[in-house]
Amino acid sequence: MRFLLFFCVLFSSQSIFADAYLDLYKQAGWPQQHRHFSSAVQQTQLRYQNTLPSAIYQTLVDNSNKRFAAEAMQQRAQQALRQNLANPTAALTFFQSSLGQKVSAAEIAASHPEQLKRYADGLPSIQADATRRLLIRHLSNALPASQAGAEVTLALGSVAADSLSQMLPGLMGSEQANALLDSQRQRLVSQVDVNIDNTLLHVYQGLSDPELEEFVSFAQSTEGQAYYQAAFKTLQASLRSAR
Repeated sequence: MRFLLFFCVLFSSQSIFADAYLDLYKQAGWPQQHRHFSSAVQQTQLRYQNTLPSAIYQTLVDNSNKRFAAEAMQQRAQQALRQNLANPTAALTFFQSSLGQKVSAAEIAASHPEQLKRYADGLPSIQADATRRLLIRHLSNALPASQAGAEVTLALGSVAADSLSQMLPGLMGSEQANALLDSQRQRLVSQVDVNIDNTLLHVYQGLSDPELEEFVSFAQSTEGQAYYQAAFKTLQASLRSAR
């Protein structure tokens, strides 16, 4: 009888967690972020339209559409979130709160295609007092923001590279390609890191100092770190080649 009760509780808990993962995925704004990324892919495709022969351009479009198909990206992301976050409860509680929703809305707004177009030449310098700048510095240390920015940039940059590799097989060995990718990743992280505080000041400018402090507390907590580490792996998985 005890074993039967344990068995029922175990599978009931897994079912609840499964729903919690999906709720967290939605509450944290992942579906909207994926839609915004799809728009960025389309804009990247258009930039090559008049500079590549039609056959190569069509290969580029076909490859990137296959790799970044919205449904496939969301499936990979949801699976990775389940695999890398042992317990979604604390993160879900945060993102269901009024502050969590405000954080999610700010991040979604910052990645909107119109916002990216508006600040294509760089963000303006955001003025802030010493207290707010200190909070932002703590936040930038707690969030994998620079690494995430580098991953997105690499994914968009690979749209053309993947197609070139297919058109010219053997152009570069896998070890050489991986070494080049790692080198580019580190370079991009360093570039993003230079302006990360100003970027976060811009993204979260709608948060008051007390709200920002509460956000920092969550991000620095054991539960917050577990979520953001899982979130970074979720991002990587969603952008990974389907091949």
